[in-house]
Amino acid sequence: MLALQDLGETLTELKPERLAALALPERLAEAIATARKLTRHEARRRQMQFVGRLMRDIDPAPIEAQLANWSVAPNAEKARIADVERWRKRLLEEPDALDQLCVQSPRADRSRLAALVARAADERSHGSPPHAYRELFRELNSLLSTAA
Repeated sequence: MLALQDLGETLTELKPERLAALALPERLAEAIATARKLTRHEARRRQMQFVGRLMRDIDPAPIEAQLANWSVAPNAEKARIADVERWRKRLLEEPDALDQLCVQSPRADRSRLAALVARAADERSHGSPPHAYRELFRELNSLLSTAA
């Protein structure tokens, strides 16, 4: 029962759009909405016990699976963005990085990337605003997101 109550606590912390996406029974959704509004400790504790009791009537496995899926997705996106950042840094620092990128991603527009790398390096050396540097990121982001 405490595990269900903890799951109910997690549900009260979700954004309303995500909570609606779970398609919870109406009575449970209302109890969670009420728990969100309560600020006094004892009232909230009692309401969370009620949420836990209502959770006994449903199968928590699909809810837990969806919550796990939502927690994994941001990590995958962060890893992809970090990969884009690494490629941008390598392109600016290593002379053969563009060749390696084109081997990894055959769809890459080599001439466009070479021009962006040259412009970004020029911007950095002159202390100019990083327009090409950002454009290079967008280009790599597009290239690597479709390649995955």
